[in-house]
Amino acid sequence: MPKLTINGVEIEVPAGLNVLQACELAGVEIPRFCYHERLSVAGNCRMCLVEMERAPKPIASCAMPVADGMVIRTDTPMVKKARQGVMEFLLINHPLDCPICDQGGECDLQDQAMAYGTDRSRFAENKRAVPEKYMGPLIKTIMTRCIHCTRCIRFCTEIAGVEEIGALGRGEHMEISTLERAIHSEMTGNLVDVCPVGALTSRPYAFTARPWELRKTYSVDVMDAVGSNIRVDTRGRAVMRILPRLHEDVNEEWIADKTRYACDGLRRQRLDRPYVRGADGRLHEATWEDAFGVIAARLGGLDGHRIAALAGDLCDAESMLALKDLMTALGSPHLDCRQDGAKLDPRARAGYLFNTTIAGIEAADAVVLVGTNPRWEAPLINARLRKRFLMGGFRVGLIGTEVDLTYEVEHLGDGPQALVDLAAGKGAFTAVLERAERPMIVLGMAALRRADGAAILALGREVAERYKMIDDGWNGFNVLHCAAARVGGLDLGFVPGPDGRDVEGILAAAAAGEIDAIYLLGVDEIDMTRLGRPGEGPFVIYQGHHGDAGAHRADVILPGAAYTEKNGTYTNTEGRVQIGRLATFPPGDAREDWTILRALSEHLGHRLPYDNLAQVRQRLVAANPVFAAIDQIEPAAWEPFGTAGEVDPAPFGRAIENYYMTDPISRVSETMAECTRVLVLGNGEEATGTHG
Repeated sequence: MPKLTINGVEIEVPAGLNVLQACELAGVEIPRFCYHERLSVAGNCRMCLVEMERAPKPIASCAMPVADGMVIRTDTPMVKKARQGVMEFLLINHPLDCPICDQGGECDLQDQAMAYGTDRSRFAENKRAVPEKYMGPLIKTIMTRCIHCTRCIRFCTEIAGVEEIGALGRGEHMEISTLERAIHSEMTGNLVDVCPVGALTSRPYAFTARPWELRKTYSVDVMDAVGSNIRVDTRGRAVMRILPRLHEDVNEEWIADKTRYACDGLRRQRLDRPYVRGADGRLHEATWEDAFGVIAARLGGLDGHRIAALAGDLCDAESMLALKDLMTALGSPHLDCRQDGAKLDPRARAGYLFNTTIAGIEAADAVVLVGTNPRWEAPLINARLRKRFLMGGFRVGLIGTEVDLTYEVEHLGDGPQALVDLAAGKGAFTAVLERAERPMIVLGMAALRRADGAAILALGREVAERYKMIDDGWNGFNVLHCAAARVGGLDLGFVPGPDGRDVEGILAAAAAGEIDAIYLLGVDEIDMTRLGRPGEGPFVIYQGHHGDAGAHRADVILPGAAYTEKNGTYTNTEGRVQIGRLATFPPGDAREDWTILRALSEHLGHRLPYDNLAQVRQRLVAANPVFAAIDQIEPAAWEPFGTAGEVDPAPFGRAIENYYMTDPISRVSETMAECTRVLVLGNGEEATGTHG
């Protein structure tokens, strides 16, 4: 480890660092614009200049590797003058529009001009003007502000894997451009975060709020099963924006576009009061007492085997626990949290987790993706796979629909036969897995939600065991979920009990008249036509926060809280238990979900044994101790799971047809609708000049 002296203090740092990183370790702040910890070094802004002993001129600390015996000074008059000069150059053409700039208050240029700049400029020439560029429905550009740091280019090329931003021209005529095309990436919004000035800002958020007006709440995302750590910024009762929060093991410092921009859906088509369907077949506003009374009248005296309950994709663990306890008290064994019908085996936790962990992807050296498109199902996991691919020595095999995953993929087949061959040791990719020291397999929902999903799950386990993916300290068997609630529901045992029916069985029984009442907790993705028309099929209770498919079929609607409006526990696809926090209150008469079930239980004569959130969470831990380990990974024991059997040769297909509309929140989001129009349907206004 090299030793160097920084401002008179000797420090020992790991080999391979640059001088800027060494200074940071020594507690010395170095200003920078082009340098970013997760991007390649460009060395073109020159703001990080420092003085090095025996060097004829200041050095760019971001581009200079540390060496033993270096003497670095960061506080000399020469360094100060160099920084002031660089800042003076940067501000030659920068417009004086800080009062109207959306980056105001969060701008690196503002902060560093204040700390390291001077109070005057010697340049009197006219400022240059650069035309705005179209980058899609999510990014608003004011390119006159651009300082050519090239962070956006490097992010798109290196992290997102879409080479759609580049530079045109040279010198002061250089312009950052996409050639008037929308950026086709699920991580576009991160460009706003990496831009150190106000050149790239959020189009949906433009001119809506200032950072000092906002109340900031740390929470977790539920738009997919990754569990990205986020910061929810609110003003009053409105969620104004969602930003990423650093978590190295989950999302690093990025978030996906749906996580960031679907929040405007929280303000539209909300359920803010109870509704009861009247004799005229229409839903009418009701009080909580009236709604509970109707439910009690319909469920009272019913045999528990004629009652069923389903949990949706956005549910927190507390609400699923309360619903399970209530159904158990009513004597119903018909429970399921797998509304897509995935044939996951709840008996073995290792059989439904991403056991390698998200951060563990970086230690793998080969992977087989089965029936999954991680670019749409989990963009942050796809970014990790790309990151590992760029390190080298990482082979990727894909079984399923052939898609662009932003890295090289070897397509092994479209359907289960390729997996059968792999389990039998056939095919060229078997040699890759046999040579690999830490291989992994990822099963997606497109493979597991089929009728033969249990057999495919068993095949996946067979592949994992054949190629020694299960070893001391390494588990290469992974299931990639699409739903934030799925792992938590399985951990709670929100699955059919003895003689109970799964989601398919419940729907079939409802159509046959064998189920008289169904409780839908945020369930909107099932085929509602199988429940029959209101008044003809079973009695349907829908508890949720948006007027989506479940609410349209319901006989009674109980308004619940969205994920930003309650304190809830969520378990991500790798089994990490995380806490989501209340950022704003639910609208109108809506309430937190577990409190609704607690109140309903009294009307049904089966009072649930908890009165506050702390007691609910104690009950969670009693139900499964994994809920006590917050933000930790509890390795799962390797046990048999899946059911061997014949597989259907039909191709796997896709689990998600439209990344931007997968749940009740994103389906009512105007921003997601625009993304669908431009990026999915291809009806963009590219190069027309009408995008503003």
